[in-house]
Amino acid sequence: MKKVTAFVGTARKEHTYYAVQRFLEGLQAPGGVESEIVTLTDYRVERCRGCKNCFRKGEEFCPFKDDRDELMGKMLASDGVVFATPNYSYQVSSTMKAFLDRLGFVFHRPRFFGRTFTSIVAQGIYGGSKIVKYLDFVGMGLGFNVVKGSCTTALDPMNGTERSRIDAVAAEHSRRFHAGLCMKQYPVPSLLRVCAFRAARTSMRVMLDENSRDFTYYRDQGWFEADYYYPARLGILKKAAGALVDSFTARMTSGRND
Repeated sequence: MKKVTAFVGTARKEHTYYAVQRFLEGLQAPGGVESEIVTLTDYRVERCRGCKNCFRKGEEFCPFKDDRDELMGKMLASDGVVFATPNYSYQVSSTMKAFLDRLGFVFHRPRFFGRTFTSIVAQGIYGGSKIVKYLDFVGMGLGFNVVKGSCTTALDPMNGTERSRIDAVAAEHSRRFHAGLCMKQYPVPSLLRVCAFRAARTSMRVMLDENSRDFTYYRDQGWFEADYYYPARLGILKKAAGALVDSFTARMTSGRND
């Protein structure tokens, strides 16, 4: 049984919530999937102040004691994760953005490998497609296998035609996401992902030391000696490109802390 959790960045159970419900219904139709909707406004999520304690010392040194860890636990306990938000001022809602900011350290120390991610954006007129691209990029940065998200359009109140269109988008999206859930958990990474990994790990190895949580996290994961975040068969081109990125990054970052 696969577990899928949708994190919804609005308290209004209208357009976004409706799209998420239809998506999850389609996902569960073939069987083998259970789901949960987590409304972020039901949890205490503080606004990040940028102290960087989570980067330097570790997330446990954050001055806030909110529900971040509980929400992260739900993500870690899921095979699939969905971030859903309305289009507010051509971006995610403030509730969703606050949640993403509280996950900032995970972009430094990704950990959601082997899990599948997608996004759902609800808009009134336009601009939502860019938010989908943003959230899908976020999913990649957190370590997920990303299935392209979807954007639905409806005015308030929704009419029958708009509901039918959302139903159709949700059905197609759930089909693609279900296929993603059933794919290999640890796929061969793209050239871009390999190069991004090598740049990150080499810059940390050169610029940081034992006093940095980022450094010790990479060291403890064995990533300073690895070809990628997880074991994967890389072709000659990817290995060569990775070595070049290591060399270039080392030259560019050497001496930055002098």
